[in-house]
Formats: sequence, structure tokens, C-alpha cells
Amino acid sequence: MDPRSFAASLRQALDINMTDIFTKAKRSQVMSSIRGKGNKKTELRLIEIFKNHRIKGWRRNSKLFGRPDFVFPNEKLAVFVDGCYWHGCPKHYRLPTTHIKYWSAKITRNRKRDREVGSALRKAGWRVLRIWEHALTRKQEVCTVRRILKALE
Repeated sequence: MDPRSFAASLRQALDINMTDIFTKAKRSQVMSSIRGKGNKKTELRLIEIFKNHRIKGWRRNSKLFGRPDFVFPNEKLAVFVDGCYWHGCPKHYRLPTTHIKYWSAKITRNRKRDREVGSALRKAGWRVLRIWEHALTRKQEVCTVRRILKALE
């Protein structure tokens, strides 16, 4: 049993309702101000692929619109590594069984933002390459490297 469902069943069994010290609006504000530090595991894996295949010229932490995971400034190529869950991978994404309305809207917003960012970057003269998280496996590495090299041409 995962920790969340255990905690929920424990609260239910003990008839404990934990109240939040913040209003719903304040909780939303607090949570929205928390920013992730990136998808470190997938970014490190792509760095490993770049190094193994001697792909040079990339930079991280670009201030470019949409905050691409990697940029190749000389080639004007922005590379995004999209997590299968957070970006709704057609191959692996499964809608959660709880809070369906929330998660469906969240993933839809993420996909819409991805399209808007890609469009804005293309209008600014950049090329955009999106790589799914599942494409970083060793099994998919050769195919992924081909896509990167083709985008760099």
C-alpha cells in the first residue's frame, strides 16, 4: 500500500479530519510559488548521451522563452525533455484514478503550453526538438541520437 492511501485509510479509521491552516486560495498561492528545479534524472541521462556520442555545443539553464532543458545556440536549436506523465505521452500516460478532472485539465494545460512555447520559439527563428522521457532508455538511445543529429544538421 502506498503511503498516501495508508495515511488516508488511517485518518478514516481514526475519524481524523486534518484541517489546513490556510484558506484554499492561500494554499493555491503558496503551492504555485514552489518551483521545481528541473527534471534532473532525465537531463543527466541526456547529458550522458551527448557525451557518449560526442555531441558538442549544448548549454543548460538557458533564459530562452519556455526554459528549454538544453540549447545549441550556434544552431538555434532548443531541446526539451518531456516527462511521459507530466506532458501526456501518448504511449505511456495513464490518467490517475483519483482527481480525474484536475489531472486531465493539468495535462491538457501542459500540452497547450508546450505547443505555445514551440510556436513562439519557431517564430523567433529557433528550431525545437522535443524528446520523450522514454526515448532516453538504452534501448532507444540510437534512435534518439539520430533524431538529435538530424535536428543539428
